[in-house]
Amino acid sequence: MKKKHRPKDSAQKFAIYACAILTVVILFYLLIYIMVRGLPNVTWEFLSTEPSALNKTVGILPSIINTLYMIGITLLIATPIGVGAAIFLNEYAKRGKIVKVIEFTTETLAGIPSVLYGLFGALFFGVTLQLGYSILAGALTLVLMILPIIVRTTQEALKTVPNEYREGALGIGTTKWHMIRTIILPGALPGIITAVILAIGRIVGESAALLFTSGIGTNMPTNFFGHAMESGATLTVQLYTYAAKGQNEPAFGIAAVLVIIVLIINLLTNYLSKRFSNKNK
Repeated sequence: MKKKHRPKDSAQKFAIYACAILTVVILFYLLIYIMVRGLPNVTWEFLSTEPSALNKTVGILPSIINTLYMIGITLLIATPIGVGAAIFLNEYAKRGKIVKVIEFTTETLAGIPSVLYGLFGALFFGVTLQLGYSILAGALTLVLMILPIIVRTTQEALKTVPNEYREGALGIGTTKWHMIRTIILPGALPGIITAVILAIGRIVGESAALLFTSGIGTNMPTNFFGHAMESGATLTVQLYTYAAKGQNEPAFGIAAVLVIIVLIINLLTNYLSKRFSNKNK
């Protein structure tokens, strides 16, 4: 039977393609513009020195180190809590009002503007816990921000594991925790890795919350553990600082570095997801 051609269908199809093409064009324009303006400023001196008025340098090495500190501390705290919460909600908790409230609250937290997290972090971690402007205060604030990402993404990953695996493992007499540890978690590992890498992307790209909590310090670390208690500007915060001062060249240089980091994170996400998915087949 021949399909009937309707003008409305053609118009909708054209609108969808036009929106898709427009999105791609805008994305490529932004990427090309940032790279053209930023890459000429990305030199070895720019990457390996610290800002200094005396030496007349605008390096970003302290900001790179601060960003690594922020990623490490945040993931160290948020990953076990987020994955553990997802396992509890998906494997142990009975479906009911409490679970629905927790899931609704988690989704709500994911939509709260980051500046509100920053205000809360400044008051609670900075003032109440007396952490002041420090990398640790910023990391604890980011923990609250990325927990919804890890919890919800891990939950969806756990749901992709077929129930037959659970029933089969429990049917041969294994304990529930042993079943989760040896069957469910390996099967959901690609999704968990995706959740962690998405969280890293959120950490790298955050600035508003960190302005209120970690501050704008650009000093090189003198003590590995003690540096977490010092003020430290990440790459995005340093970009904002340069842009606010009208120093557009280093600002675009940092923007180019951030674009490259985000592209690497996305490529790494796809690679690891495909690799672990193929292993589990």
